[in-house]
Amino acid sequence: MSAADSQRFIGARQQERQSYWRRLDWWLLIAALFLSLGSSVFVWSASRSDLAGDDPQYFLNRHIVNIVIGLVLAFIISRLDYRLLRAYSPVLYGLAIFGILLVYTPLGATIAGARAWITLPGGFTMQPSEFAKVAIVLILAVVLAEKRDAETEPRDRDVALALLLAAIPIGLVLLQNDTGTVLIMCTIVVTMVAVSGARTRWVAGLLVGGATAAVVAWQLGFVKDYQIARLTSFVNPDDAASTAAYNATQARIAIGGGELWGRGLFQGPQTQGNFVPVNESDFIFTVIGEEVGFVGAALTILLLSIVLWRGMRVALGAQELYGRLVAAGVVAWLAFQTFENVGMNLGIMPITGVPLPFVSYGGTSMFASWIALGLIENVRIHTKS
Repeated sequence: MSAADSQRFIGARQQERQSYWRRLDWWLLIAALFLSLGSSVFVWSASRSDLAGDDPQYFLNRHIVNIVIGLVLAFIISRLDYRLLRAYSPVLYGLAIFGILLVYTPLGATIAGARAWITLPGGFTMQPSEFAKVAIVLILAVVLAEKRDAETEPRDRDVALALLLAAIPIGLVLLQNDTGTVLIMCTIVVTMVAVSGARTRWVAGLLVGGATAAVVAWQLGFVKDYQIARLTSFVNPDDAASTAAYNATQARIAIGGGELWGRGLFQGPQTQGNFVPVNESDFIFTVIGEEVGFVGAALTILLLSIVLWRGMRVALGAQELYGRLVAAGVVAWLAFQTFENVGMNLGIMPITGVPLPFVSYGGTSMFASWIALGLIENVRIHTKS
């Protein structure tokens, strides 16, 4: 290679790097960073009393490590070639199915009634269904974007294939008793089918079919008693005999006790007294509401809203249907999961045990949230100005 060719190559590489950083959606990235880094304080507050006799910073240190790993994953995903991401979607889908199946081996672990985790060396656990959300978004985008010639909507057989591919991981996760994740996956599927331009009968059929299946499962006893208690606790929150109702009541007490400005960091009696279970993860919003009050809770919701708003802008601005479907699927996922988590903390939604994106403690959920952000950034970067 001549000196002139070498100079042009170096110049092209520098221009590519500059273009990458310039085309990033910084509003999206900064909002997510504030959520994750700010949540470290609340994870520390919620967990340090649990480990007073051991290392009170154990959860904090792991949470920070999870955030760093999540950032690296988001960077890698956002830098992947658009065509490469599309080409390897079937491989990622297969790996996700394999991960879910591992839960049914001796490696599987049951936590809070759901057999949804894999035990790893060093005391770590992984929840494969979190990565299955990513796989569903990618594989459905590939199938639903495969239009032929002058077609303006996906063919019926493509929609049917997409639903079949989605039904496999959804069914396997349902067998794990992980109702919350199933609801998120179903939301992703309905949204992506609707955005793809599929005929209205498909969307209507999915909504009616989903409601019918839920009623049939309830009547035939496929839904466990503890799942029914969780799903109905917000209807009867004063039922003292129900653990789920008790948890919901304690969560509302914590949030209400924070009033406008909160009781102060590390000063929440509900948080420090461990009245709310897993408040470093599923109920992290109660810690925020109790310790920094309505102002802190509202700021958290505002930052999450910015993430969703920027994600919707990317979806609307995508020139290719594949990119639009990926961004729309991710936004639907994060939006429903946010609404469900905050809602169950406030007592207006059933308790399903889903984490708050970018905020809750948990390695797999944090990784999945940042991978989702990386996908949105990837679509934005590869959308022509």
